[in-house]
Amino acid sequence: MQPFKNVTGPAAPLMRRDIDTDVIIRIDRLTQYTRGQLGPFALEALHGDDFVLSRPQFRGAPILLAGANFGCGSSREAAVWALQEAGLRCVVAASFGDIFFSNCIQNGVLPVVLPEATVEAIAVQAADGAPLTVDLETCTLTAPDGTGHTFTLDATQRETLLEGLDELGLTLRCVDDIAAWERADALRRPWAVPTIRKDAA
Repeated sequence: MQPFKNVTGPAAPLMRRDIDTDVIIRIDRLTQYTRGQLGPFALEALHGDDFVLSRPQFRGAPILLAGANFGCGSSREAAVWALQEAGLRCVVAASFGDIFFSNCIQNGVLPVVLPEATVEAIAVQAADGAPLTVDLETCTLTAPDGTGHTFTLDATQRETLLEGLDELGLTLRCVDDIAAWERADALRRPWAVPTIRKDAA
């Protein structure tokens, strides 16, 4: 997974509330295409002549400013894949669907939670394509006008993104501790240690 340190660029404003995973990626697209092919279909239900990601100033934008409760609805990891394949590395909203939020972390997309009024104010500043910066190392979003906004993220989730680790990668970092625990547990509970019968085939 690609580590996330910081990103600077245009932030596409999509301030509609309650955009669910069915809107982010249609279920039928998942039967037609595989991971790596979903980017063109991200937010397809909203495509039109004035679709925000189709505007010249937001083509290739790495940041999405979204309405509250973004990514609600069914559990669909492909929703994050589609946004990521469309070029997005960070989504900023007042709130997220819980599973969507976790899926973002597991796939290297940073979900930033800020007060709704703050997100709306940043969206106004970003409307012409003015860049903003999101820095995970300092947990700060710097708006186009230079104002800094601090956000919080669970320490383990932050480490996951900064180091580009998935759950397995995080576990493997603790392999020595796991082995030490298993050795100590074998002394405490020898009867619980699996054994292989000598006459086993």
